[in-house]
Amino acid sequence: MKKVLSVLSVATLSLSLVLAGCGSKQEAQPQGQTGSNGGAPAASAIKVGMVTDVGGVNDNSFNQSAWEGLQKLQTEMNLPKENVNYLQSKSDADYVPNLTQFVKDGWDLTWGIGFLMGDHLKKVANENKNAKLAIIDAEVDAPNVASVLFKEHEGSFLAGVVAAKMTKTKKVGFVGGVDIPVIKRFDLGFEAGVKAVDPSIQVVKVYTGAFDKPDMGKSTASSMYGQGVDIIFHASGGTGDGVFNEAKDRKAKGENVWVIGVDKDQSLTFGDEVTLTSMVKRVDEAVIRVSKELSEGKFKGGVQWLGLAENGVGLADTSTKNVPEDVLKLVEEYKQKIVKGEITVPDK
Repeated sequence: MKKVLSVLSVATLSLSLVLAGCGSKQEAQPQGQTGSNGGAPAASAIKVGMVTDVGGVNDNSFNQSAWEGLQKLQTEMNLPKENVNYLQSKSDADYVPNLTQFVKDGWDLTWGIGFLMGDHLKKVANENKNAKLAIIDAEVDAPNVASVLFKEHEGSFLAGVVAAKMTKTKKVGFVGGVDIPVIKRFDLGFEAGVKAVDPSIQVVKVYTGAFDKPDMGKSTASSMYGQGVDIIFHASGGTGDGVFNEAKDRKAKGENVWVIGVDKDQSLTFGDEVTLTSMVKRVDEAVIRVSKELSEGKFKGGVQWLGLAENGVGLADTSTKNVPEDVLKLVEEYKQKIVKGEITVPDK
């Protein structure tokens, strides 16, 4: 196994943790039952709730992906619609109350979405040891919590390969939110992929400190494109909406600029004309997997890591629309080297 290149970092949430959430807060439905012996609830009775971070459920990113996963779970298991629900957090002060509401109302599984909810979810888990909780992007050391983390650096490496092969200016950019470990993995992987293809390419990086500031994303992208960057990879939640908006404005003026989306296939939201590809993080499938384990009596606390080998991350299927076949072939070659352990992508 050999290490490939070095590092960098990026993020998506203000460390002040007082950002405003997107959309209006929904009331969680009461009820939900767990077997009296502490085992799995009957499949017909399973009730699963989730608490968003401040980016909101319509962030075009991982909160939205998690909610889509619960909706898919409801359909696949033929559950009543009210058996899945979410509460939105307008600031970090909402995390514990929202999580506690699901727990106290007897929901069978409560999801927390986002790294910065980790300590808050642990507090709720410790105070409600019979409750079952799960979290995305954070490791919570509690027997009643399932922690799901992703090897974002592996998928971002592939995005870096695409950027390096497609740039015309030999200058690419990375826009992140807050400098936290999960966003750092995006950053480090992306730069490693770029440098693996061409060490001479410059990677310009900016951290906005927020997940929900599209205006900040737009101004940051404007500055980057103004410096000669022609491809930007963002990992900044709703802030990234502004990156796409700036790219659209410039495309309309005839500039050849691109955005690489994150978490979801963002070409479906922002269009193929500006989305070069997206680094997909399959949060929806992770939510479905753990929730079904609960319904089958297989729920267990601990950490699950999902990377390229587990199909937890990767490039969107729609990449074929804008990325040439020879570039995608190279991406596949790098992917196989990572899966086989011939390349170790830096993550910190």
